[in-house]
Amino acid sequence: MFSKSKINEPAQDAAKTTPAPATPSSAPAQSDHRPSAPKAKPPASVLSSDLHITGNLKTTGDIQVEGTVEGDIRAHLLTIGESATIKGEVTADDVVINGRIVGRVRGLKVRLTSTARVEGDIIHKTIAIESGAHFEGSVQRQDDPLNPGRANKPGGNPASAQAAPQPRPAAQAGQSAE
Repeated sequence: MFSKSKINEPAQDAAKTTPAPATPSSAPAQSDHRPSAPKAKPPASVLSSDLHITGNLKTTGDIQVEGTVEGDIRAHLLTIGESATIKGEVTADDVVINGRIVGRVRGLKVRLTSTARVEGDIIHKTIAIESGAHFEGSVQRQDDPLNPGRANKPGGNPASAQAAPQPRPAAQAGQSAE
């Protein structure tokens, strides 16, 4: 139906556009072959080093923070730059910390690089801490660290979770450093 010579020749294209019934039926067939553009992942939002935000940030995408944020952050992938300071709770599927966080960190995968400074608790599924990282707080592994209401509690009842450590203090001592 289509030939390469007809598409590349300008005289042939002009002749095809003149009859109206032939062009509309062939045009949609050509545009349906390139649906890959919407599948591209958007780039990370970058908060530059001169930016100071007071308030919470929430996205399903990726954020790279180089400035200062006073508030909670929720994202898919969160990268804290070396010059960044976060004062608040951080929650993300993947957290890469190169800078400073004062507050709780929740993530499926948490990575503290050698330049990281964290003052607060880390609740994670997997964690990596490089040599040289500064960390003050407790570390707790949970299967679902992103949902604090369901965190390793069999019945989901906070009263029963608080009573559980008393009968078995030795079993719980390794999981929490309070």
